[in-house]
Amino acid sequence: MKITLLATSDTHGFIEPTNYVDSGLDKPFGIEKACSTIKNYQKTHPDEKIIVLDNGDFLEGSPMAYYVAKRADKQDQEAFFTAYNQVGYQLGTIGNHEFDYGLDYLNYMMKNSDRHFVCANIVDNNNEPLLADPYTIMDVAGVKIGFLGLTTTSTKKWKNVNDLNDFNLISELDACRRYVPEMCKKADVVVVVYHGGFERDHTGNWNDINPGENRGYDILKNISGIDALISGHQHRKIASQLFNVPIVQPGSRGQYVAKISIETKNHTVTRSDAELLNVKDSEPDQTIKSTVTDLSKHLEAWLDKPLSRIKGSLTFDDPFKARIHESAFIELIQKIQMDKMGTDLSATALYNNEAHGFEDPITMRNIITNYVYPNTLVASKITGADLRGALEVTAQYFTVRHGDVVVNEKFVFPKERFYNYDMYEGIDYTLNISKPVGHRVTRLKYHGKDVQDDQVLTIALNRYRASGGGHYPMYTSDKIVKSSDMTISHVIMEYLQKHPVIEATVNHNFEIISDSEKRN
Repeated sequence: MKITLLATSDTHGFIEPTNYVDSGLDKPFGIEKACSTIKNYQKTHPDEKIIVLDNGDFLEGSPMAYYVAKRADKQDQEAFFTAYNQVGYQLGTIGNHEFDYGLDYLNYMMKNSDRHFVCANIVDNNNEPLLADPYTIMDVAGVKIGFLGLTTTSTKKWKNVNDLNDFNLISELDACRRYVPEMCKKADVVVVVYHGGFERDHTGNWNDINPGENRGYDILKNISGIDALISGHQHRKIASQLFNVPIVQPGSRGQYVAKISIETKNHTVTRSDAELLNVKDSEPDQTIKSTVTDLSKHLEAWLDKPLSRIKGSLTFDDPFKARIHESAFIELIQKIQMDKMGTDLSATALYNNEAHGFEDPITMRNIITNYVYPNTLVASKITGADLRGALEVTAQYFTVRHGDVVVNEKFVFPKERFYNYDMYEGIDYTLNISKPVGHRVTRLKYHGKDVQDDQVLTIALNRYRASGGGHYPMYTSDKIVKSSDMTISHVIMEYLQKHPVIEATVNHNFEIISDSEKRN
């Protein structure tokens, strides 16, 4: 008998085939197209036993997801979860970004989702599963298939810490050691549905910059009895075998539907393979499209409501150059953060390469497409030594190739991490990327004077970074002196509503150089 698993992962609320940078786009992704891909496969393979799964991170990430969580009425929220239900998911696990809008919202969405959620390593204070069953076993024409749910342990640093004080995680390996032997006694086939990725390549070489965040390689190397592994979180495109186990990871936003085929005979797996189904040529599913019609209209109206006019320009064409040379857009965001938190300094990132700054007039579409994460702002009290250390970390985003400053490939593969490169305001600084790592800050001044190691400063930054996220160990939660409960996108909106005319300015307070550029 042939059993086929069809899975999405990291769809991030992209139901329609658009990134919302402009209205009416037809992009090669989205739940509408993924659903059509799944339904077409089901129609053309009637003899296969097909199970449809989602691997997490579906509640956050798109302007629609933000609108549904923070602005929409119950009717529009219902359209959102109904659209996901219409894909026909039978089960799924929980992603790290599921917690970004709070536990009440997550529970509401889980309650209204038709899929059976499984997650073994999000636990309560007694190390018992907190939000879902650790695993489930499905009987498919007499073959018992067990599905174990896992979430990356990095969820702890991404979650809304104010909401989930009782939120605990056990390691993915410990959860597997606890449950896989038990599942092997009950099931003919064991599948791990893991919202996490792979820290090593097929040869065992380390290829991840975040130790402990992705454990797929370790799981398959150390845990016997697993017949298939569905992964995610890294937004990679993977369809392969690892330790003779089929593995998949279908990108993000519904770009691909991952497929694992398992053939069994006499309750034993005899053959398996992995494949990715590209959704780009699929037409949007008309049922889902109809379901979100009113939601989409309400979202578009909200996105296009003017907030402020601009004197000058707050746009940019090249995101790489906007990270090398300060833009008026980044300077504005820094001003807004410093104004909100009353700090000496500010740090922010250009979070994705779809960002292009603010157009005139500034609208919510501009804000949401440039700032996709529902992070909140904090103020931290740091020393000059902390600041210098943070700049050294952010400088690792770059390297020098053939004399030119370029992006360090570790920030692009296996996952794009543009959000871990920060730019700073309130100081003047130079990063010389030709220097050894840890010695790249060659100029660091505050109000025209060299910053001293024991100098005390306050800085506005997002809570993820302020808690050390992105490998900034100098930022710790105990240094936070003030917090805002508003998402940063809301802070920006509030500022713009108070300032109907924004003057675009840029002071070029930082420079990113190499020795070859200095010689030229």
